[in-house]
Amino acid sequence: MRKRWGAAALVAPLLMSLVGTAYAEPGPLDEYYTQPVAWAECPAGWVSPSTGVECATVIVPMDYKNPGNGNLEIAISRKKATDPARRRGVLLTNPGGPGGSGLGAVHWFNAQTDVLKMYDIIGMDPRGVGRSTQLRCISTPSDDEFPSRPTDAQLSNWSEYARSVEANCERGGGEMRRFVSTMNTARDMDVIRGALGEKKVSYVGYSYGTQLGAVFGSMFPKSLDRSVLDSALDPLKTWHEQDVDVVDAITDNLKKWTEWTAARNGTYGLGSTPEAVRTVLDGIAEKLKAGPYGGYSDVSSFDYAVGATRYRRSWAAFSRHIASIKAGAGDPAEASAIVAALKKGDIEPTSAGTYQAVTCEWDWFTDVNTYYNDMKRWRDTNPYGGTVDYMAPTNCTFRAFKRPEKIPAITRKYPAGLVVNADGDTQTPLANGRVMAEHLNEPLINVSNDGQHGHYALRRNACVDALVNKYLVSGILPASRVTCAGTDIAENVPPGAATTMSLQSARPLSDILGEIAAETKPF
Repeated sequence: MRKRWGAAALVAPLLMSLVGTAYAEPGPLDEYYTQPVAWAECPAGWVSPSTGVECATVIVPMDYKNPGNGNLEIAISRKKATDPARRRGVLLTNPGGPGGSGLGAVHWFNAQTDVLKMYDIIGMDPRGVGRSTQLRCISTPSDDEFPSRPTDAQLSNWSEYARSVEANCERGGGEMRRFVSTMNTARDMDVIRGALGEKKVSYVGYSYGTQLGAVFGSMFPKSLDRSVLDSALDPLKTWHEQDVDVVDAITDNLKKWTEWTAARNGTYGLGSTPEAVRTVLDGIAEKLKAGPYGGYSDVSSFDYAVGATRYRRSWAAFSRHIASIKAGAGDPAEASAIVAALKKGDIEPTSAGTYQAVTCEWDWFTDVNTYYNDMKRWRDTNPYGGTVDYMAPTNCTFRAFKRPEKIPAITRKYPAGLVVNADGDTQTPLANGRVMAEHLNEPLINVSNDGQHGHYALRRNACVDALVNKYLVSGILPASRVTCAGTDIAENVPPGAATTMSLQSARPLSDILGEIAAETKPF
């Protein structure tokens, strides 16, 4: 039965810093840190499958500076350590976002048997998300067009829409919106640690979860034991500055595909140099500006489809697809299926409202012309893969609320952990992970020639899993810089002499992208 909260304790003035420790929690927050956690069978729909998983809720203050101003519920899940005699503690997880639901992430580690023996795996829906107290935005419909190659007159469509989104999130979010932040989620994590009776927690975070982990470690260094930051953000850049790294990664993947395809000109006939292969793409795009062509209804759909080049396993199928268009055999059904599969496999949908609140923690340009100039530059140089959209204004350009606090300086006064990033990941590029590893002075595992997002325990990468498991189980760090071959492997089409299509896989591109979309991945 949930404990009732004493008003006198919750409204007492703060006598200590909100940056807590594992050994002396702030007095006014004692009831939160010492609350009982009533584990029970997970309610229907919380975790699937629910076998072997328990769920509970933890109460946290909405505003840690004023804990008498209402409470929130945080939903958590647990898979207990399978070898109690070897139990080390809890492994708290976050799947990214911001705004990703993490209750089901307890299942991500099912194949990591040694880790399962030693840790209670803890999943969490962060504040604002899923089964926790939700933060909502009012829906913002739009009839405007957002093409991949907008005219100058269309650029304002993005700013008008973003302004409306911010207004509707402010209306729908109420006072809670100001307090849905990385810093308060980190505080929630420390309350969870205390409520579970643990002096320290270990942590695995993916994507945005790496930022959350770095902030948690900076705020609560005595509470953090071992940590793994997989597909890391850059702790020294703003969110939008990292968008520039994203479009650079999209462009680099396209360049690598043109190089791979040019080396196999005898097979695909798309040109013997990367520039010639790119010219074929540009020619298709030019025809699409005039109307449907090659199975695509418009150039925006084609530009989006070219984003498939991030995945190496799609390269051969994408080359066959482009060759068929060049030969006049474009298939409208296949083109539609490609776009649908890419959309399904795009960044997982996050909690409506949370993403739009948390990303506003960073500084954003307020002059829309700054965004427009970047949008025009990418429109004119490389619009493939949705680059223009990454450069556009967001709701945070028009932030309607005053941030209660800024992101703290990222520091490390806790044991060294690991950073994992892939060189083809377009969501959290390798450049971001390098900075995270260097700034924290931690080892970096570089997953080479791989466009996937999220690696440890998710990609059947024996090299990555072995290194991370050895660290989590034994505390043994790898070399300061390690390279693991990726599992996103291009089809074996030898360069040079022609390889007939009959000797290649007959799988269409849409089938491969559909398989990728169905795989477990971070937000």
